Amino acid sequence: MTTTTLPEVDTKPEGTETTGDDTPEMFHYVQKSKIAESAILGNMVVALCGETFPVTKSPRPGSPVCPECKEIFEGLPKSGDDDS
Repeated sequence: MTTTTLPEVDTKPEGTETTGDDTPEMFHYVQKSKIAESAILGNMVVALCGETFPVTKSPRPGSPVCPECKEIFEGLPKSGDDDS
């Protein structure tokens, strides 16, 4: 019986990568009412894609958005649209 050493694997969840200045590489969609609470109290928020994190940065126009969050958000019914 032989044994081998497996290469080291990055276990950091997807979507939490940051740039050298600690700015997230992409932003996620979260419940609007939870953003301020998280930013002030440090509470965790859950993004549409399931990513959990505290809000520490605000996106700027043109900031990259999590593709999974964006797809889920675009599939949600628009508020005020009641075609029934």
